[in-house]
Amino acid sequence: MSQIKSIVPLLGEQKVIPVVVIEDEQQALGLGQALLDGGVTVIEITLRNQFGLRAIELVKSNFPKMLVIAGTVNSAAAVGQVSNAGADAIVSPGVTNAILEEVIIHNIPYLPGVATPSEILQVMEMGFNECKLFPASVVGGVAALKAFSGPFPDIRFCPTGGISQFNYADFLALKNVICVGGSWIAPSSLIRSHDWQGITDLCKTY
Repeated sequence: MSQIKSIVPLLGEQKVIPVVVIEDEQQALGLGQALLDGGVTVIEITLRNQFGLRAIELVKSNFPKMLVIAGTVNSAAAVGQVSNAGADAIVSPGVTNAILEEVIIHNIPYLPGVATPSEILQVMEMGFNECKLFPASVVGGVAALKAFSGPFPDIRFCPTGGISQFNYADFLALKNVICVGGSWIAPSSLIRSHDWQGITDLCKTY
């Protein structure tokens, strides 16, 4: 399992990952520039609509210094698609053997999603010590992560789902949290209204 690459070394000093849905080219280009202007060099572009793959291509080709993570990768087929689109890394809400096999074939960094102790054990058997906790707020949030640190002292997490400007610091204060992901740093309302300065200003507050 040493073939599995970690996302963590790519993150550098970035602790907050904007998780976004991009609907067209204008949004992709405007958002990419807004994030960089605000000092944010990472983005998770989710495959929650038909434009997701094209958004990954656009952001990576126009902003090569941006770490582009493909999110909501829910199938083995999608692994190859996002890799070919230029994604630097992949996250998924869960993990299957088929997805894992494709990740290894494409040699791309990967963060598998977990929600329960059994799922943590499964990804440990697959060779991971870093996971995405999803949906974090639903499955116990900070309290769950504190509880996981006992039986799983070597596992580190990137919680997403229910993380906001009001609680993100509580998550980042935990020793077993690498980073957090959320939409509040680049809200869909600001993306749709093309309020790029508003997003840049938000980025500068974290």
